[in-house]
Amino acid sequence: MYLNIPNILTLSRIFSIPFIVACFYIGDFWAHLTATVLFVIACITDFFDGYFARQWKQVSAFGRFLDPVADKLLVSTILLMLSGTGTILGIHLIGACIILAREIIVSGLRGFLAEMQLRVPVTKYAKWKTATQMFSITCLLVAAMFPKIKEILNIGIVFLWIAVFMTLFTGIRYLKFGIVRIANETTTKNIQKN
Repeated sequence: MYLNIPNILTLSRIFSIPFIVACFYIGDFWAHLTATVLFVIACITDFFDGYFARQWKQVSAFGRFLDPVADKLLVSTILLMLSGTGTILGIHLIGACIILAREIIVSGLRGFLAEMQLRVPVTKYAKWKTATQMFSITCLLVAAMFPKIKEILNIGIVFLWIAVFMTLFTGIRYLKFGIVRIANETTTKNIQKN
């Protein structure tokens, strides 16, 4: 069943993205505040969609596919927005690029393995990585509202780099998992041919 409550929450996270971006680009305090509140609500749905899916036994293949996609779209879009408006500058852009590159690589890996009818499970480390990214981005959105309060920006940047290291750690784990599964699948097919 595609449209259950967990999937609706996940879809709401995707549909919130253009509104967050539009509010942020309006540029006044209230629009920035609205963008930040929408982002925080979107982050909260990330917890509740999985929680409700498990509690109500509404875990579905569609939900397993959609949840990480929604997270990647939300985080990637807002990072690009913050980079484009100068909240993330200089060497910190490298951190944002690492996060974006990892998301693209893991998405490609998921797609490739799906063609082989293999599933990449979401690990608890990946969930912590996403939570760290979302906390960092929340701080950076608040920092954009209060540019004179550098401490908020600094907290956001510190957590951005923590997220970068978690991103590298989880990305390497996913790649190792994918390579092993591909190697096993290839070996099995070769044995069956012989």
